Amino acid sequence: MSPALAAWRGLLRPGDYGIALLGLALCVYSALHLWRGGAPDGAVIRAGGKVFAQVDLSRARTLDVPGPLGMTRIEIEPGRARVASDPGPRQYCVRQGWLSRAGAVAICAPNEVSLALTGRGADYDSLNY
Repeated sequence: MSPALAAWRGLLRPGDYGIALLGLALCVYSALHLWRGGAPDGAVIRAGGKVFAQVDLSRARTLDVPGPLGMTRIEIEPGRARVASDPGPRQYCVRQGWLSRAGAVAICAPNEVSLALTGRGADYDSLNY
């Protein structure tokens, strides 16, 4: 151990270690419980920059959304939604899978279709994302 590190460790007391552990526990608790999005209550589906549909997430349904490349299929289940299929070449929005947090967004850019979940406790909003 280097002399500088040994001198620094000599200044620490048992209570200092307790405070450091308490601070670490508070950081872990905050990350797990305070920074996650709330439960979504609805979804906004846009096509060509305009709202195509606003739906609640209380019952299962499937929507076909038209875009310049073809139809994008969106599946809604209670508490979650996903882009099931899209005619776009890279399938990024399909690969996102099920969205289940308020504020989550899937964008199918080539077909100009997006799916955004709405709710009270969103992690972020689409403008800041």
